[in-house]
Formats: sequence, structure tokens, C-alpha cells
Amino acid sequence: MFNTSVNRTTSITLLGMFGAIIAVLAITMGFIPVPGLGSATILHIPVIVASVVLGPKRGAVVGFMFGLASVIRTTWVQVPSSFVFSPLVPIPGTDRGSILALVVAFVPRILLGILPWLLYRGIRKLTTDRFMILNLGVTGVISSILHTLMVLHLWYFIFRDIWANQINTPVGELYGWFLGIIGTAGFAEAVVAGVLVPAVSFALYLVLRQSHSLKVGTSK
Repeated sequence: MFNTSVNRTTSITLLGMFGAIIAVLAITMGFIPVPGLGSATILHIPVIVASVVLGPKRGAVVGFMFGLASVIRTTWVQVPSSFVFSPLVPIPGTDRGSILALVVAFVPRILLGILPWLLYRGIRKLTTDRFMILNLGVTGVISSILHTLMVLHLWYFIFRDIWANQINTPVGELYGWFLGIIGTAGFAEAVVAGVLVPAVSFALYLVLRQSHSLKVGTSK
């Protein structure tokens, strides 16, 4: 499974579909409020699915869409952490944002479009396609956890002093606060990915195979 590549026309169509899904989720239920933090997200799901089904290059494009949606959303609907993801939101106590917010918003999301493809290929080498649903579930969980770790660690290393002051927490205790977020919101996102990634990926694969949109090769 997924040792095939999608033809160019279908690939463009699917990229448009994933972009539309991300846009709709971004303005509806894609960002879930988390008290004291801002929001958790389910926008990582289409990125992981795109990576597994379409390959790392197209997955990175969908990841970029996720990053762009994050910047737009946090600029439009501001929460305490908005300055971490958007350079257009002033850092607390100043009248300007930080260009480094783009690093937090885009780098983990673009990598999220690449890593699931690599993970799934590696997991398949250790098992067989008889365990495809399980393989996809494991890929979804690990990819989601890696995404959470990348986002929160960039947030910590770039904005830790500002954020510590924002939530009135000593800098020395701040990493424990981030670990708490990883164990709560990050865990929830991983569980959702473990359920939805295999369901959506397998369904999409069946549709593509039925429509003869797949050809022999390896996704690039």
C-alpha cells in the first residue's frame, strides 16, 4: 500500500482539496481553545494524510498551507500566545511583533509534511501490508507527537523569557509548564491522529485506486 504515485492531474486536484479542508477547518473547528495557552489543533491531520498519500514534496506544500492558516488565524483571532505564531501581533509590552514567529508557525508544519512519509516507509519495512491500518495509526501518533515537540520547543527556545513573564512563571519552571501542555493537548492531538489518519488515508487510497488515478512508482 502507498508504494504508488499519484498522477499529476490528480495530485493538483488533491492539493486543492487539502488546501480547502485546511481553510475550512481554520475558520471553523480546526483550532480548539485551551485555557491559558491559546488552542490545540486538528489541522495536523490533513498534513499527515497528504504526506503519506502524496509524498514528502506535496506533503510539505500542505504543511506550508497549515503554517499560513496558523499565521492568519492567530492574527485574526488573537489569544495570549498569538505573538508566538504571527509577526503581525505585537509582543506583550511592545508595539511590534517578531519575525521569528514565522519560524514557529512554518518550520514544524512543513516538516510535518515530510516526516510521516519517511515514518510510514520505515514502519512498513518492519511489518507487512497486512498491518496497514495499524501502520498508519502508529505513523499518525508519532507524527503528531513530533509536531507538538517541534512547535513547543521552538516556542520555548525563542520566546521563553517573554512567555514566562506573560504567564507569571519563573523561567526555570517554564519547561515543566511546556511538558504539561505536551501531556495534555499534545496527547489529545496524538490520539485524534491515531484514529483519523488511518481512516482517512485508507479511504482516500481506495478512492484513488478505484478511479485508476494511481500508477506504479514511488511518491516524490
